[in-house]
Amino acid sequence: MEFNLKEAIEVLERTPQTLEHFLSGLSDGWLYCNEGEGTWNAIEVVDHLIEGEKNNWIPRLEFILQNGSNQPFPEFDRFSHLKNQSQRTIDQSLQEFKTIRMENISKMNTLIEPADFELEGYHPAFGTVKIRELLSTWVVHDLTHISQIVRIMAERYRSDVGPWREYLGILKKRDLNNK
Repeated sequence: MEFNLKEAIEVLERTPQTLEHFLSGLSDGWLYCNEGEGTWNAIEVVDHLIEGEKNNWIPRLEFILQNGSNQPFPEFDRFSHLKNQSQRTIDQSLQEFKTIRMENISKMNTLIEPADFELEGYHPAFGTVKIRELLSTWVVHDLTHISQIVRIMAERYRSDVGPWREYLGILKKRDLNNK
């Protein structure tokens, strides 16, 4: 599959709306449930996405454009959102995510063009990476966390579904991973 910026933006633009439609107005039971000790709840996932918007995707894109692969870009602390737990409501967090995401998409569109997709940067853990890989990862990162939120919420009713668990693939995946 060849990277297509227009198609990538289709997903990036929709993620804030998807999360808003899915999470806004839900009770705390849904928003704060998790999959067990050391796992995130839906609010923590949204806070993580906000941190990524502020400190990962566009800053790394700008770093690659300015420095190439001459030096590694700064590491991104994937858990920083857990250190500074906010007191925002889910609706406030979703609005912040939406605002920053739209600004970042706009900024990305001014920073790059297709000729830049193969420009390289240096990731501190992975080594040489390309802009198209960074942007593709941004899209798949969104999809990963949307899937994670759905899985977290399904887990809440794991014991309540009784024998139907056998037919609920979202619950069976965890069973397979724990074997």
